[in-house]
Amino acid sequence: MKHKLGMRTIKTAVGATLAMLISESLGLNYALSAGIITVLSVQNTKRKSLETGLARLNSTLLALGISCLMFTLFGFNSVAFGIYLLIFIPLAVKFKLSDGIAVSSVLVTHVLGEGTISLAILWNEVMLMVVGAGIAILFNLYMPNMIAQIKKDQDEIEEHFRTVLFCLANTTRSQAVAIDEEELFESLERHLDEARTRAERNRQNYFLEEMTYYVQYMEMRAMQYQVLTSMRQTLGKVMMTVEQSNLLADLTEHIANSLHEFNTADELIQETQTVLICCRNQELPKSREEFENRAMLFQYLNDVMHLLEIKRQFIQNLTPKQIELFNPQALEKATN
Repeated sequence: MKHKLGMRTIKTAVGATLAMLISESLGLNYALSAGIITVLSVQNTKRKSLETGLARLNSTLLALGISCLMFTLFGFNSVAFGIYLLIFIPLAVKFKLSDGIAVSSVLVTHVLGEGTISLAILWNEVMLMVVGAGIAILFNLYMPNMIAQIKKDQDEIEEHFRTVLFCLANTTRSQAVAIDEEELFESLERHLDEARTRAERNRQNYFLEEMTYYVQYMEMRAMQYQVLTSMRQTLGKVMMTVEQSNLLADLTEHIANSLHEFNTADELIQETQTVLICCRNQELPKSREEFENRAMLFQYLNDVMHLLEIKRQFIQNLTPKQIELFNPQALEKATN
């Protein structure tokens, strides 16, 4: 079986080698440790790599400070190292430096092995961390651009939403469930999960707040998906007149045809309210069964309203910078 080398694997191998070579050229002892630190510090995203590197540097400073005190008080022995761990680990957890516990403790064993404390020894350990984590951060400045794939995800998800909505419209009009309805919903859910993961990884590669846009978009669609499942369940419980089924089917089809990333949904919300008023003005139910069906009918329309409100809230929550960065022409057209 052939295995393709991933970008992270290549960066880890090259970075670890470079970290050891730099450490050796600087005359640092235990240069191999710098390579190990790089291996442990290469992450999937720029932000995670920077956060991990800074956390491990702070963790190293804390570990060296505590260990120096323990070795001075109790000597350079296993008991002193154990006492150091008893103090260091809880503090590292408290200050959210857990990622650096193992690496920092390895550096402390270097001091333990030296059997003495000096500025040169402490500087050696700090520089090992700086070189190892620094190389990892430097290599992680390059990340494959995922914007094109995320935009493709958006297009495919919107098309999938249209298909599902048309399917619900057909179910409403015919009062019969489509054979492939289950697969449509499952496929959409899988695609949403993959796209949300990709959008979050992309956000972690930027330090600008505006780049949360794609995460917000995927979360919006995920919330709408939950509403679609509720609409689907409601359709399975309600029996409608021909007039009612045509009203709901037409509305659902209009929503499907109007589906767009920057559609504010204002017009669709007004249309839904009109349908609600129309249903309220219909003849009152004469039996318990008719009453229950009417309740299910309003439940479906309320779900439609919720579906559209989620989209309108998404548009309203966009910052001016996000509007400027992400297709402002489409937004302007949608709001006119």
